[in-house]
Amino acid sequence: MAEIRPFRALHYNPSRVAELSEVVTQPYDKISLEMQARYYRSSPFNLVRVIRGQIQAEDGLQDNVYLRAARRFREWIEDRILVADSEPAIYPYDQEYEVPGRRGSKKVRRGFIALCRLEDYSARIVHPHEETLSAPKTDRLELLKATHAHFGQIFALYSDPTGLVESLLAQSVPDQPWEQVTDEYQTLHSVRRIAGPQEISQIVSAMTDKKLVIADGHHRYETALGYRDYCRARGISDQRADYVMMTFVRMESDGLTILPTHRLVHSLPGFDWIKFLAQAHYIFDEKEFPAQPEDQNWTSRFLENLAEAGREAPAFGAYAGRGMLALLRLRSDFDVDTALNDLPPTLRRLDVVLLHRLILQQLLGINRQAVLEERNLTYHREFPAAAGAVANGEAQLCLLLNPTPVEAVRDNALAGLTLPQKSTDFYPKLLSGLTIYRLENPTR
Repeated sequence: MAEIRPFRALHYNPSRVAELSEVVTQPYDKISLEMQARYYRSSPFNLVRVIRGQIQAEDGLQDNVYLRAARRFREWIEDRILVADSEPAIYPYDQEYEVPGRRGSKKVRRGFIALCRLEDYSARIVHPHEETLSAPKTDRLELLKATHAHFGQIFALYSDPTGLVESLLAQSVPDQPWEQVTDEYQTLHSVRRIAGPQEISQIVSAMTDKKLVIADGHHRYETALGYRDYCRARGISDQRADYVMMTFVRMESDGLTILPTHRLVHSLPGFDWIKFLAQAHYIFDEKEFPAQPEDQNWTSRFLENLAEAGREAPAFGAYAGRGMLALLRLRSDFDVDTALNDLPPTLRRLDVVLLHRLILQQLLGINRQAVLEERNLTYHREFPAAAGAVANGEAQLCLLLNPTPVEAVRDNALAGLTLPQKSTDFYPKLLSGLTIYRLENPTR
């Protein structure tokens, strides 16, 4: 089943980088232009300069952005900004956080960082839970070819009802963090290290019967598979390309939080709000709400209404700006089984599946290929910011949904079924730069 191993993590040298918060980042796909600029300002050694470099080089050189990233990465290693751990280890990783929008809702998500042998999905050991997009994989593959390093962790879930793995980690973990940092969302990230061969052997053994579900990092996992195959096709014999860096989290943990990812629709010819609601009436009961931008709480109040409606039936929000806001709840007399008879029953009543099939495809005419190529869609976690994009004319419509339950993620993934892209937003994100897996660095 799952084959994990310790590794010598490349990490920031505390004697050269005093403030870890100035150099680590959110995952590359969560870095907005504003965040990118802020990261650039925070430190000349911020990891954003490698994982998401600017197209125009600061030094005026016009070389390839990936080659520039590789050159900077090598320079940081030569200058000992980044150093390798002294021996192979497994790295317990805790995140203490507050759920967005729920004041006082402190949680701790516990996991550990290690290497995992790459497995094709057909082996039924590592399971995806959602589909991927083409462009991000192309981008990440070029960066991996240039740098020979994984900078962010794949977030993987494993089932362990008895909590054996967590108990082994708890017995072995030191009290003091090896690394600790608070991010811009006020999440406290604490990384410790376990280097004892006996303790590592017990953890590795306890993971051998586990199947893994990718929670976050599908694009990076498939990029790693692509790089492995690229090396094999060229006769490059290096088993380090057969492994990827992962953070493993117990599926039964009460520290898990899934947020929804809302959809922003743009570039639709002739989109009309009144016509949209009229067509939606055949599938949904709709209720219009006042959207009052001068009231700072209108977005949170609407999300509360959406959550309440979603307890009874699949429900969605639709916002088109200028006060046009509606709650759409699936009609009790709508025959979902007939409308979606090409899908397995476990997918037919999931909110995100209904949104893609009934709203995006049927009502708005955005087909699956257009979704894959991101022709008419962008994605956003926060409704206020998404509403601002609609108000500014950057999008025509914001579609809101409730979170996907973790049980639905697990059951469908293990059954070999995938959800649409961006079906889940596991919160908080794993920081990039806490540990780096350099393929040129020995794991033993």
